[in-house]
Amino acid sequence: YDNSSFKRRARTAVQAVRRFARQTMHTRKVRIDVGVNKFLWSRGIKNPPHRIRVRLTRKRSSNAESPRIYTLVEYVPCADFKGLQTVNVKPE
Repeated sequence: YDNSSFKRRARTAVQAVRRFARQTMHTRKVRIDVGVNKFLWSRGIKNPPHRIRVRLTRKRSSNAESPRIYTLVEYVPCADFKGLQTVNVKPE
């Protein structure tokens, strides 16, 4: 949690997910889905979940004013985190 105060943990978790997506997908613009936000805030501001499984998708923006490519972060429900590997899904 980067030495954050207990009243900022959920917000710091959202920033950490955004930073992870930016570094992994190499895009400046990151959009976080509602499901990710709800899951991170589900236990309040003081006690966010320790782990979250997400799907990162690089998309093109239809708006001419915004950056052309952005990353969409979606929540993937997961009961157990043991033995999981990164999976690259090819577009259909």
